[in-house]
Amino acid sequence: MPIIVVAAIIQDELGNFLCCKRAEHKQSAGKWEFPGGKPEAGEALEAALVREIKEELNVDVTVLRQFDRTTTGEIDLVCFAAELTGEKPTTSTDHSELRWVPESELSKLDWARPDLPALKKLLIPYC
Repeated sequence: MPIIVVAAIIQDELGNFLCCKRAEHKQSAGKWEFPGGKPEAGEALEAALVREIKEELNVDVTVLRQFDRTTTGEIDLVCFAAELTGEKPTTSTDHSELRWVPESELSKLDWARPDLPALKKLLIPYC
């Protein structure tokens, strides 16, 4: 049975997307992803995303809508469009780097495999 993981697709006021590079001690180290994590037992997916973003990035988000849900290998990744409700994150407990990337540059990053379907859906106008 696949592991459910939630992720936030966050754009800033300039239209750049928050991309996070997985830390060296994580599986798929050095790969880029949208931030998020695993829901706890019985936790709603939206609530899990808000909690995970607070824990990893120490910022608050509002979940807007589900953007994509795709199972890749053993990961069932549920991506939500979300917006920051305060300051931009500057550090992460799970990532070695945070970067705000313009939509036209997203495909240049080396993405983690589970994030690729959402990335492709995001980039459809540019394909």
